[in-house]
Amino acid sequence: MADGKVKIRMLKLVDRLVGVGVKIWSPRTYVRSFSSPQRILLIRPGGIGDAILLIPTINAIKHAYSDCVIDILAERRNASVFELAQGVRTVYRYDAIADLSTVLCHRYDVVIDTEQWYRLSAVVARLVRAPVKIGFGTNERACQFTHPVSYSLDDHEKESFLSLLHPLDIAIPAVSRPPFLHIPETAVHAVSSLLEGVAQYVALFPGASVREKRWGKDRFVFLAAKLAPQKKVVVIGGREDVSIGDEIAREGGVNLAGRTSLLETAAIIAQADVLVSGDSGVLHLAAGLDVPSVALFGPSSIAKWAPQGSSGSVVSARAACSPCSLYGTIPPCRHNVRCMDDITVDQVISAIESVIAGQDCGNKKTAD
Repeated sequence: MADGKVKIRMLKLVDRLVGVGVKIWSPRTYVRSFSSPQRILLIRPGGIGDAILLIPTINAIKHAYSDCVIDILAERRNASVFELAQGVRTVYRYDAIADLSTVLCHRYDVVIDTEQWYRLSAVVARLVRAPVKIGFGTNERACQFTHPVSYSLDDHEKESFLSLLHPLDIAIPAVSRPPFLHIPETAVHAVSSLLEGVAQYVALFPGASVREKRWGKDRFVFLAAKLAPQKKVVVIGGREDVSIGDEIAREGGVNLAGRTSLLETAAIIAQADVLVSGDSGVLHLAAGLDVPSVALFGPSSIAKWAPQGSSGSVVSARAACSPCSLYGTIPPCRHNVRCMDDITVDQVISAIESVIAGQDCGNKKTAD
């Protein structure tokens, strides 16, 4: 985990240095027209959430060009996400020199850089042998593309990724709507023993990629205690969430934090009545599976990042300074992260009950 964070910091440092050089690189060449692409490379550095929200774009490409070969250039931390997508040939690693070298030796018809702000991926896209280069023109990176695409802070991120298909004149089909993730049978089978005897449950994810998005251990513990008489809780997360998960599950829940892969975590979420999570990659897993969630939002934009499609709920303290997350970063908080701390356990309990009641009502209508 520590090594991963060091690598991320190093990549960001390299990106800042690259940004200086990008300004003086030769201007892009324009491509006026092109035939139906047979080979497309999508570049997706960064975390799990963005990778999940990119999958509807992959589905739309395959729907438009069924014979098209799609490769992905990702990072170690998000590469496994694309095992939840159908239609991907190969996932290469952006942060592995051998993989990057292999990609640069290939020829593609189109390369799409899906990064929003950082410049290094735009330079990689420029180096890839492809006549058509598409990406967000958010800063100096715009000059690296034949087809820069505008980016809006107000659009949901899934829609932003889909906008990268405009230069290809691809219509957005129904396959872009949830559920758009496919869980391999091996993952479903792997979690069956872990969930033995647990028929209905609320999945809790106490983690987040940054501290400001966390609701806090004590609140999750209190939430689990209040749910215990009516609902089983299953805690999910990484190795860093194991000790917190033990405390949360003390009232009779099940702690699976640190015991499952990303694909197995998706399989656990798929069987949950509802997921409770802050803004995280895990939250976007639920959205992609069309599993209802209670999403706890503070520094992040609800319009841009809240789940779409599922019959869930967003709980927010609506602090005056929220959202503060812009351009991929969260500034130092001067208010002790009130936007998350002011969300009460009773608010979350009420949201969970409403979501489950809505499911029960839907099931009754279906039965009628």
